[in-house]
Amino acid sequence: MNLYSYIITRDYGFAPNPFYGICTLANCKPKIRLKVEIGDWIIGFGSNACTSNQNGKVVFAMKASEKIPFESYWQDPRFQRKKPILNGSKKQMYGDNIYYKDDHGIIQQLNSHHSNPDGSPNNDNIIKDLSGEYVVISSEFWYWGEAAVPIPDDLSRLKHFGIGHSKISDAIEPNICSQFVDWICSFESGYLGDPSRFSRGFERYDGRS
Repeated sequence: MNLYSYIITRDYGFAPNPFYGICTLANCKPKIRLKVEIGDWIIGFGSNACTSNQNGKVVFAMKASEKIPFESYWQDPRFQRKKPILNGSKKQMYGDNIYYKDDHGIIQQLNSHHSNPDGSPNNDNIIKDLSGEYVVISSEFWYWGEAAVPIPDDLSRLKHFGIGHSKISDAIEPNICSQFVDWICSFESGYLGDPSRFSRGFERYDGRS
């Protein structure tokens, strides 16, 4: 079992997308999406860029149960509701199922959180998102969002600092990973709180900031 962690600076419910009973990581964090294997864990820690309440706390944790390419994600009946509807509810607006092949086999980007302000494709996000090649799917997840929870002191070595991501299971004893699993499984699983930026109007991400 491997355990990856990173800092969440933009908590919209887009990456990861914790809605409709399944948590998906389809965009951003391409290196994690490339490397993660079934049974591995991903932890997202909050920062002051989200809200002060989230800083250093666990915003979400997910156990990878599937890993599929973008085209499979687009076509799978289970994930049709994760395609963005920009005149819908917040969770519909931030749908993460945004990449598909057109009739010429060219990958296109839907008008979405990762598009330009006018809805046109954002090349910076396209390059980063597609370099991850896969969508990570979890049926066993905990998403607190703005209600992020502090990690116990005896698991503080799991905390992530700085940019990028860490494969923290390489730097800690296996028993700490097991302790983390025991701790996280002591909570009710699923969607446990709204994203911290749900209180704002719909926003785009330019792929550079």
